[in-house]
Amino acid sequence: MKISVLGCGRWGSFIAWYLTQRGHHVTSWGPEEDFSYQILKTTGRNEYVALDPKIRLTCDLREAVEHGEIIVISISAQGLRGFMKRVTQFDVAKKTFVLCMKGIEVETGKRLSEVLVESGISPQHIAVWVGPGHIQSFVQGVPNCMVIDSANDGLKRELVHAFKSDLIRFYYGNDLLGTEIGAAAKNVMGIAAGVLDVICPPLKGALMSRGAREVARLIKAMGGNELSAYGLAHLGDYETTLFSHYSHNRMYGELLAKDQRFDKLAEGVSTSKAMKFLGEKYKVELPITEAVYTVCYGRGDDAKRCREELTKLFKRPERAEISE
Repeated sequence: MKISVLGCGRWGSFIAWYLTQRGHHVTSWGPEEDFSYQILKTTGRNEYVALDPKIRLTCDLREAVEHGEIIVISISAQGLRGFMKRVTQFDVAKKTFVLCMKGIEVETGKRLSEVLVESGISPQHIAVWVGPGHIQSFVQGVPNCMVIDSANDGLKRELVHAFKSDLIRFYYGNDLLGTEIGAAAKNVMGIAAGVLDVICPPLKGALMSRGAREVARLIKAMGGNELSAYGLAHLGDYETTLFSHYSHNRMYGELLAKDQRFDKLAEGVSTSKAMKFLGEKYKVELPITEAVYTVCYGRGDDAKRCREELTKLFKRPERAEISE
């Protein structure tokens, strides 16, 4: 297949490398002024992968869009709507779009596939690729399982067949809403996990249980299948997000609890704000999400605020463990 990967940062560069290993013809695109693009152009590698000679690296968006039968997008979630205005200047009517990114648009609470639909892309031409795994592990040959979901059953099956390998086993998703919300929400839980690593690590067991239940309630209220919260897109991604030292979101929470700053992208920060909006819209109680939102967007002493929010969670009224 001819595949263009738009975004050549951490995940984008890995995806281009991975799909090239699968025998596809890959173009990797990045903005000319972007550091991720410049480091690949000048050195032929970044801290994660070496640029395969078969990959066509370009900063020409038209070239990348026109080359790809399949267009994989891996950029910051909050920049997707503006980016699609640039992409749709070209003929994309017959293109398949695969979102390999996790987030919820803050201003609207829209899922990323919804942003593509509102940008003029048919739902039948959209898929999402999510699930557990860190690039650092993949490039060392450590396998994992991931999910491809779409409103188009034939499309997701075609993509699973084309992308699968001994390194990544793919499952078909069957609830696009739940897959997207679950994948985005796990980053919020990752920030909470980082805070707990500093304040009280044993509570991460409760976080896994109650966090998944919280997300399940939201998915159900939005019209999805609440069981999606217990699949690979959410609960199945907890090991890589809540425990791994590679997790940006976990590290963000850890440094926040130490009153320090994390200088890389942690999607869970903006996602906590978007989920707070969705909780209010659908009248779903999201106590962990609310706590993460407060520690991320509050003012003053970060470490003190983290401890205060944990105390508030412990003072909530008692309830049955298996119901809510």
